[in-house]
Amino acid sequence: MSAFLRLAALLVFARVVLAASSASDCTGTISSLDDVEDAVKCTTVNINSFTVPAGETFNLKLEDGTTVNMQGDVTFAVKNFDGPLFQVSGKSITFNGNGHTFDGNGPSYWDGQGGNGGVTKPAPMMKIKISGTFTNVKVLNSPARVFSVSNPAPLTISKLTIDDSAGDAPNSKSDGKPAGHNTDGFDCSTTDLTIEDSTIHNQDDCLAINKGSNIVFQRNTCTGGHGISVGSISSDVTVSGIVIQDNIIENNDQALRIKTKASAKSSTVTNITYSGNTGTGLRQFGVLIDQSYPDTLGKPGTGVQLSDVNFVGSTNTLSVDDDAQRVAVNCGAGACTGTWDWSALKVTGGKAGPITNFDGITGFSQ
Repeated sequence: MSAFLRLAALLVFARVVLAASSASDCTGTISSLDDVEDAVKCTTVNINSFTVPAGETFNLKLEDGTTVNMQGDVTFAVKNFDGPLFQVSGKSITFNGNGHTFDGNGPSYWDGQGGNGGVTKPAPMMKIKISGTFTNVKVLNSPARVFSVSNPAPLTISKLTIDDSAGDAPNSKSDGKPAGHNTDGFDCSTTDLTIEDSTIHNQDDCLAINKGSNIVFQRNTCTGGHGISVGSISSDVTVSGIVIQDNIIENNDQALRIKTKASAKSSTVTNITYSGNTGTGLRQFGVLIDQSYPDTLGKPGTGVQLSDVNFVGSTNTLSVDDDAQRVAVNCGAGACTGTWDWSALKVTGGKAGPITNFDGITGFSQ
């Protein structure tokens, strides 16, 4: 190749490199869905206030290493479809909500049935498929389930507010029941996830871990729903290395729950640690471990091996209502194994619940 041709090739290569660098280092601004395609080519993305058209998903497929800054609130117009309303994906993402809101317009969907009937509701509202950090975001009035989390690498979610409190009240469609239903805060089937310093007011599980490992849920406040759950556990899944610590659970059906499906097979739940949690106004149970889901304290299945469930470290202090049960454990024959250290569990109020098919709990009595 002549010197001239080599020089020409180098100049072409340099222009390609500079163009790629310019594209990735730019700042993209989103003020409507029309802006998304160009904005996500940049590694800084700013989101202004706008309304997402009915039936559309606000979908951000981000370049690795992108920083996202919310600079206004995002509202979703109403349409009965499966959703999600918002989805974000990418690796090593920094997502700064800056206190701004994703408004799901839940009251326009709520009928007291959630995902069990009634109108079709976008669920989940928010699908999070990033690694990195996701912080300081508010979600208001989700139609049904709020966050589904399936991060591709370690992710820390922090300082979130989920406010479905308006769903506590009945409406004209809910037959006297709370209008909001199946408004789970976080549904997680993932690994290497931390959720911390967040506030959740809803009508279902504050957290539901369906499978995965190395999940930490700490310093959160859960109000109005079904408490913090491992499960429901289906067939052929493993849950391990779960830490639930220093949370406040108030006015929930129960504080801490493990629920495995009676029909589940070939699954394992192990190494679940509770420390320093506080629960008050618990309507049905303080702690519920039940292998008969979807029944409560029904005939338990034996297909999920459950072991190493411990209340250790700082005392877990729970107070249940007068007609509630302090602790209930419903294991399938031979399905709960080993010795469980419950020396850091204190439950007051109510009455003792049944302990079925397991005698390995130490350091605690009702």
